[in-house]
Amino acid sequence: MAYGDQTLSTRKVVSIALVIVLHAVIGYAFVTGLAYNVVKKVARDLKTFDVAEEAPPPPDQPPPPPPETRIEPPPVVAPPPIVQVAPTMAPPIVSVPVAPPVVITPAAPPAPPPPAVSRRGEPRGTPGEWVTPEDYPSADLRAENQGTTSFELAVGPDGKATDCKVTNSSGFPSLDTKACQMLLRRARFKAQLDGNGQPMPFTYRNRVRWQIPKD
Repeated sequence: MAYGDQTLSTRKVVSIALVIVLHAVIGYAFVTGLAYNVVKKVARDLKTFDVAEEAPPPPDQPPPPPPETRIEPPPVVAPPPIVQVAPTMAPPIVSVPVAPPVVITPAAPPAPPPPAVSRRGEPRGTPGEWVTPEDYPSADLRAENQGTTSFELAVGPDGKATDCKVTNSSGFPSLDTKACQMLLRRARFKAQLDGNGQPMPFTYRNRVRWQIPKD
């Protein structure tokens, strides 16, 4: 490096240092003095200058109220009347007699006509001798029981009595029984003949009168 160059560099450094110092002094003075004046000026300006506050934006308008709806009051309904219901009773069970079914019995066929008779049967001898006073039961005789026994005899083709039936009692069973006993033993008949002359059975009816003989 040449000497001239070295001297120039030294001067440059000194110049830079002086500039720095000068700036420092000026800055200090500015800070201390100028800053004071500035503060006073600002304070004065603040006393005379009103900062207008920005008006707040207008509040949002509330939405319009809904249209008023008229609510009709509910109709007045009378409560239903209280009905006292009597307890229902089961109807009495009435038994209805049921008529027995009607059974229609077919009519019996008509009886065949009686056979033709060429000769009627008749007693042999005297019917009054078939039962006599000697046949009177002793007990009924002592008790003086009297009466009339009506009877019916079934007679066979040979003319003999085969059955005896009391149709009307004398009032004393012993007299009725005795009458039938004697009739079956003693009664005899002439045979009854049909249209061809042949013997045929028939029925004979009569009565026995029980009467105590008088001395």
